[in-house]
Amino acid sequence: METNRQKKIAGVLQKDLAEVLQNAARDGMKGVIISVTKVQVTSDLGQAKVYISVFPQLKREIILKGVQENTSSIRYEMAKRTRDQLRRMPELSFFIDDSLDYIEDIDNALQGKKDNPIKNPDILDKRQKR
Repeated sequence: METNRQKKIAGVLQKDLAEVLQNAARDGMKGVIISVTKVQVTSDLGQAKVYISVFPQLKREIILKGVQENTSSIRYEMAKRTRDQLRRMPELSFFIDDSLDYIEDIDNALQGKKDNPIKNPDILDKRQKR
């Protein structure tokens, strides 16, 4: 169960991370949109899992790798932005949010563009709980 404090910190991080990542994308990669879909903060406020969505999808592995390689500079930029709100910047871990792909697959199946997952449940990817 997430506490109100965890939710507040996650909200602050989500908003500022979105700006930091979009600015970096604007500078380095034209036409790439990065959005922060979700941030989960651990109960000790020491770790934050950041889920990002990248458009176009073809670039998402490259973008994720670049973001992961620059985590320390992103964390430093975030610490400057949030120094009035947070005493300590959590360690950041970045992941791709693939929930939109999953939704699109189901949507296509329901529209008859793919096999029907109700008749053949084996075609759906097995998703792990996060």
